[in-house]
Amino acid sequence: MVALASHTEESDLLTIYEISKVLGSSLDLQRTVREVVTILSTHLGGRAMVSLLQESGDLQILEASGLTAEEKARGRFKLGEGITGKIMTSAMPMVVPDISLEPLFLHRTGAHQGQTDEVVAFIGVPILVGRDAIGVLSIARGAARNVSVRYERIVRLLKMAANLIGQTAHLHQHIGAERASLMADRNRLQKQLQGKYRLDNVIGVSKAMQEVFSEVHQVAASRSTVLLRGESGTGKEVIARAVHYLSPRRERPFVSLNCAALSETLLESELFGHEKGSFTGATTERKGRFELAHGGTLFLDEIGEISPAFQTKLLRVLQEREFERVGGTKPIHVDVRLICATNKNLEEAVSKGEFRADLYFRINVVTIFLPPLRDRREDIPLLSQHFLEKFNRENDRGLMLSPEALKIMLECNWPGNVRELENCVERAATMTQGDIVRAPTLACQHNRCFSLVLQSYGTAPRPFPIEVVPAPIPSTAAPDRIGPLDEFGADELGRSGLPDRERLIQALEQSGWVQAKAARLLSLTPRQIGYAIRKHGIEVKRF
Repeated sequence: MVALASHTEESDLLTIYEISKVLGSSLDLQRTVREVVTILSTHLGGRAMVSLLQESGDLQILEASGLTAEEKARGRFKLGEGITGKIMTSAMPMVVPDISLEPLFLHRTGAHQGQTDEVVAFIGVPILVGRDAIGVLSIARGAARNVSVRYERIVRLLKMAANLIGQTAHLHQHIGAERASLMADRNRLQKQLQGKYRLDNVIGVSKAMQEVFSEVHQVAASRSTVLLRGESGTGKEVIARAVHYLSPRRERPFVSLNCAALSETLLESELFGHEKGSFTGATTERKGRFELAHGGTLFLDEIGEISPAFQTKLLRVLQEREFERVGGTKPIHVDVRLICATNKNLEEAVSKGEFRADLYFRINVVTIFLPPLRDRREDIPLLSQHFLEKFNRENDRGLMLSPEALKIMLECNWPGNVRELENCVERAATMTQGDIVRAPTLACQHNRCFSLVLQSYGTAPRPFPIEVVPAPIPSTAAPDRIGPLDEFGADELGRSGLPDRERLIQALEQSGWVQAKAARLLSLTPRQIGYAIRKHGIEVKRF
C-alpha cells in the first residue's frame, strides 16, 4: 500500500475542485465516479472505493481503484454487514486505524491490503442525499508503524467528496426516473396512435403522409367508394390494400386489376367473367374480378384509361350492383367495395368528353391525394434505408448508404416517385463493390439519369407549370459568338437561349461536371446543356 502523500488544506481544496469538475463533466455516473476514486487514491495515497445501495437492498461496489472486475463483483454487503454495511446503517463516518485488529472488517474483495511493515487503516463516510444514506465512500491506506496520522482531515475531505457524489447520484436517479416516465408516456401514446397515424408496410413520417394515414383510417371503416389520386409510383395500390385490411372486410378477398393493361374486350371478361363458349377460347366458365371480390374489395388501377364504351358498362354495375357474364343472361349480384386509382386529370378528361361525368361522380365519393415524393422529402432517408435493407436481404449483402449519396437523393425531384427511388437504390447497390453505397455509384453522377427530362411529361397536377423546351437543331450557320448571359437569363442574341462557353464551363465545374445539375443552375434542360457542350466543343471531364 502506498504511504499517505503529504497534503495541506490548500491541496485538499484543489482536490475537491477537481472532483467537482469531473462530476459535472458527464452524465455517465460510473465513468465520473471512476475518475473520482482515481483522484482520491492519488491524493490520499490509498485505495478509494465507492459502494452504492442497489434495488435489492444490498451495497455493491460501483468503482474502486486497483481492483479487478472480479474483486469488485465480490464487494457486496448487506446492510449492517461489515464496516461498510455498518457505516450505511448508521449514516456516520468510521475510522479503523488497523484493519488487522478489527473483527468487523470482512476483507470481502480479497485484494492485497498492504506491506508487512505497514499498518493499513480504513476510513469510510456515508454518501448522503438529504438525511438518507445511499452509499459509502471509503479509502484503505497504509502508513508506517508508529506514525501518527490526522484522520480528522481525511474524514473531512471524504465527507466533502461524498457530498458531491451524493448530489450527482441523486441527479442521475432523477434524470433516470424522468426518462423512464417519458419513455412510458411515449409508449402509451404510441399504442394509442398505432391504429391512427401509421400503416403497416407504408413508410411515411412527413406531415403529408401523416395526413394520408389519418384519412385512410377514417375512411376504412365505411363502405364508401374511394378514389386514390396521385402521380405514378406514389404507392396507390399499397394504400388501397391498407384501406381494405383496416376495414371490416379484411377477412374477405382483396382483388386488384390494372385497367390500362387490357383491351376493352379482355377488360370486360376480366371484370365480369364469361360463360363457356361465349367466344373463341372460352372452353370453361370463368368468374370475373367482381365475383371474386364478393364481400371484399375490388381495386381498379388506372381507371382513367378505360374506353367510353366500357365506362357505360362499368357505371351500370356500380349503380345496380349487378351484371351479367360475357355471353350470359343471368344477373349476378355482388357486394363489393370499390377503390379506384388514377394519375390522370379526370376533371380535364370530363370537360373534353373523354370520361363520363356520371361515372366520375360515382367513383369520386371520397378522394385521397397521395403526395409526390418531392413534397415529402423527410421520408426519403427512411425509404432509402428500407430499400437498401431489402436489397441486402435478397442478395446477402451488408451495404450502408453514405451521407453524400443520401444528400444527392434528397436533392432529386423523383418524377417516378417511390418506384424510381427504389430502382435508384437497387441500381446503386448493385454497382457498389465495397460495403458503402457512395455518391459516384448513383446514375445521375454519370449523366445517366433522365429524371429531369421525364419530369416534364408527368400528367398529374404540379405545383408549378413546367415548360418543355425542345432542343435546337444544330446548324452549320451558327454564329461564331454567343453573347454573355445575365444571371440565369438568355444571351444577347436572344434566340438560342444557350450560355456562352465560359459560363457553361463555370456551371459544369460548380456541379462537378454533372450535366443535369449544370442544367438546373442555368435554368436549361439536359438536352440544351448537351447541345451547348457539343456546340462549344467542351470535353466533359469524368471522375
